[in-house]
Parts: sequence; structure tokens; C-alpha cells
Amino acid sequence: MKIRNKKFIYLISPNKVTNKSFYNNLDLVLRSKKVKFFQLRLKKGNINKKITIARKIFKICKKNKVKFIVNDNPYLALKVNADGCHLGQKDMNVAKARRFLKNKIIGVTCHNSISLAKKASLSGANYIAVGAFYKTTTKKVIHRANIKILNKIKMSINLPVVAIGGINEKNYKNLLLNKADFLAISGYIWNNKKFKPYQAIKNLI
Repeated sequence: MKIRNKKFIYLISPNKVTNKSFYNNLDLVLRSKKVKFFQLRLKKGNINKKITIARKIFKICKKNKVKFIVNDNPYLALKVNADGCHLGQKDMNVAKARRFLKNKIIGVTCHNSISLAKKASLSGANYIAVGAFYKTTTKKVIHRANIKILNKIKMSINLPVVAIGGINEKNYKNLLLNKADFLAISGYIWNNKKFKPYQAIKNLI
């Protein structure tokens, strides 16, 4: 199964953006033409630093025609004119976020829950994220998903589904074969001890 020139990757930033080499690597990765969305996920740091980082990334995304999404914070997304915002279950609800984000993209984490997926769909989300499918060190895993749950969710709602959690060059095809619309990938790209970021993404054919 080859997926040439199809944008199926939902790329997530590392937890920290600390040096200039990141921006160069990001540009190289986005040139692969495989990334549809890039999400800035910074859990720590002051708002001014996040704004500075977000604006630099937004320029790189725009140049490479990649949608720029901000994690957790609709206000930050609006401030930097991002294409959208991704909301966790403990973040602002979709209805409130929609009031000031207007027609920007809003995604919602639904873990492994069909009911949460249906709720997100009815609330006006543009996509949902489901997982974790595999073991990951990017974040603490509380909810685990599987192909059976993925298929049930796909049958229950009419929204794009982003599969998340431990996805790499060895397991990504199985998720695409089972109709995941996008694959959220972070650690495989940014923390890969074997391949540099642009080499790692080339392995996802």
C-alpha cells in the first residue's frame, strides 16, 4: 500500500521548542507534501513566548500550504490567526470556542469513546481525534483505542478521524487501511534516535 503525494499526516510539535534548528527541520518536513495539519502543542511556558513561537511556525506552515492548529487555547489561536484550535475534554467546549473562532477549524479529543465522538459531531466540531492506539512516550496514556473502536466511530459519525498514539513507520498503514483519515505523529518525527525528522517522514510512503 503506497500513499504517494497524499497529505495524511497530522503533525504535532515536540513538547518544547527550544532552538532554531527546529524551524529548519519543520520546514524540511513540511516540504514532504505529506502533512495536512501542524499542531503547536506547548503545555508550559508564558503566553508571550508561545505567541512568538506560534507566529514563526505559522509562516512556515503558510509557505508549505499546511493548516496551522493551536492546542488547547482558542485565545492563542485567534491571537496568531491560526487556522484552528484543538480542544481536549477539559478545555473550552466547542460551542463557546466557535463563538469567537467563527469558521476556523475546531478539533476535539474523544479518546476511545463513541459517545464523545457523537457529542463532538453534534456540537459542530470539524474533526475528532481518537486514541491512543499504540504505546507512546509523548504523553501519559490513560485511554487506549483499537481498530474495532475506530470502525465503530467511523460508522457513527460523518467527521474526519485523526488516529493518535505511538504511530510510526511500522504500524501506520494498518490505521490507514482501517479508514483513519489522518495520523497524528510526533515522537516518531522529533524524538527518533535513528532518523532525522526529514528522513523519518520519508519512511511514511
